[in-house]
Amino acid sequence: MVEWQKADGSWRFCLETSPMTDSHMIILLRTLSIDDEGLIEKLVSHIVSKQQDDGSWKLYPDEPQGNLSATIDSYYALLFSGRYTKNEPRMALARSFIRERGGLTQANLLTKITTALTGQYQWPAHFIVPVELALLPPSLPVSFYDFVGYARVHLAPMMICADRKYVKKLPYTPDLSDLYAVHPIAPGIYPHGILERFAKDGQALLSSTHDYVQRLPFLPGKLHEVGLRRLEQFMLSRIEPDGTLYNYSTSTTLMIYALLARGYSSRDPVIQKAVAGLKASVCSQAAGVHLQLATSAVWDTALSSHSLQRSGLSFSHPAISQANRYLLSKQQTTYGDWKIRNPGVKPGGWGFSDHNTMNPDIDDTTAALRALHNQAKTDQLAAAAWNRGLVWLLSMQNDDGGWPAFEKNTDSALVRNLPIEGADTVSTDPSTADLTGRTLEFLGRYAGMSVSDPRIARAISWLLANQQADGSWYGRWGIAYVYGTWAALTGMIAVGLPPDYPAIQKAVLWLQRIQNPDGGWGESCLSDEKKTYIPLGASTPSQTAWAVDALIAASPKPTPAVEHGIRFLTRRKPAGDWTSFYPTGGGRPGGTYFAYHSYQWIWPLLALSHYQDKYM
Repeated sequence: MVEWQKADGSWRFCLETSPMTDSHMIILLRTLSIDDEGLIEKLVSHIVSKQQDDGSWKLYPDEPQGNLSATIDSYYALLFSGRYTKNEPRMALARSFIRERGGLTQANLLTKITTALTGQYQWPAHFIVPVELALLPPSLPVSFYDFVGYARVHLAPMMICADRKYVKKLPYTPDLSDLYAVHPIAPGIYPHGILERFAKDGQALLSSTHDYVQRLPFLPGKLHEVGLRRLEQFMLSRIEPDGTLYNYSTSTTLMIYALLARGYSSRDPVIQKAVAGLKASVCSQAAGVHLQLATSAVWDTALSSHSLQRSGLSFSHPAISQANRYLLSKQQTTYGDWKIRNPGVKPGGWGFSDHNTMNPDIDDTTAALRALHNQAKTDQLAAAAWNRGLVWLLSMQNDDGGWPAFEKNTDSALVRNLPIEGADTVSTDPSTADLTGRTLEFLGRYAGMSVSDPRIARAISWLLANQQADGSWYGRWGIAYVYGTWAALTGMIAVGLPPDYPAIQKAVLWLQRIQNPDGGWGESCLSDEKKTYIPLGASTPSQTAWAVDALIAASPKPTPAVEHGIRFLTRRKPAGDWTSFYPTGGGRPGGTYFAYHSYQWIWPLLALSHYQDKYM
């Protein structure tokens, strides 16, 4: 791993998702009349390499059928690129697949919005979240800030574009009218039947919004424009130094369309810098290039530094000292939206991307603090940074005892029930087993905290209350039950819960039951969609490492399951087959999954190091 380190001390691996980001990049470049043919050609090559025999595209290799939205996105992008026409065999196959599965009207929200923006789908008469919501202060029972930050930066440009019914259709924009399986006029952007579910709670939201805005000192006719300006300023004030919005390629693309809807020229410096930021997020692949949904340098660097130190490298080793200098430079010193529900605490967290300056998260913060722990024992600057990070981390604990990803106490039931696709899974930021467990593991192993601390006791109580009936835990940001169970077990044991505690032993038995004959573990992304454990039918290095690590923590001496898992990890050939790059990272259930190219190295190295430390 050391030889892959960059000159600035970071490790930078590709964060791979489905071709959705590549498709939307081609559509954006063509819509902006940016003729970067070299980039488009490479994006096309990557998209084409992912097409299945039935003409579809998938979100993950074992998705039972091709994914409708991914296929529409890819089909549209290939047409827009000019490299393919509708009558070519691969395009005919894709079109048949799309129509057989209901056509464009059955696509997901992002696909519908992208096609609406380019004149291929009809905007609904009303977007379910009115722009006036941006005028409500966070102190009210409902406001724009009841959505978590990564949802807000996507929702704000959507609200602007939907309100303006913005369309940018060019003479060469492909015609997608043949993708409507039933009729050419789209009924709206919401999933079928969801409006009925919204009727009760949704009226409360709209009523609250209406009552508040009526009291504002503006003429009613101006409220709309004030709301639009507020959303525009919201986006502009959250642009990162690289020009992107929170470093997400999806939100950045939507922001560009929203600025066009607000009257910006495509040559405006803000838009030009945003496009440059997107281009800088492209990484090389075996076939062409891939636009990352976000860059993961801080995450990869923190995990790499920590795993190498656990395996025996001193913090004074050049690779570690360089990595830690990089991490220290990425500690955030500006206040982000996290302060709204957590006032009075100084910044001190870390974000996912090297470009994040205002959007820290719990997982990256604990990862960075693990990497810096040894240096902080002797270096004053590192110690000061470490202590700031610890204080920020502890302050972010939710009132229910668990930890969120980004923002404290942001789990509105009303928002979770809005008739927006994914509102129940990605609009809020509840406590999760994986983040709570990993935070406990850090606090127990590196901060010396234990069950005697009331904060730790509350976190354990939350985990115990959220254990599944079979003994597992669901992990929100990894796939899925193996990930959550590993995090919960290692976390609770690290803070002093005894390994023979009934809940821990129940989880151990579950892990042992699902071990594969080859000694490894493998869980399908379908688990994340169905919210029940579904085996992959093969073993992956990261999931095997998580399971082995959990069993090591819970076993005073090596067990047959541990030994079998260790043999799998030591005998496998890294990057030997598709399982090395299987997406074991979670983004949006049923929509976004991450194949971390670093995971096949980092997690096995940590598990092997823990095995050696405990048993050898």
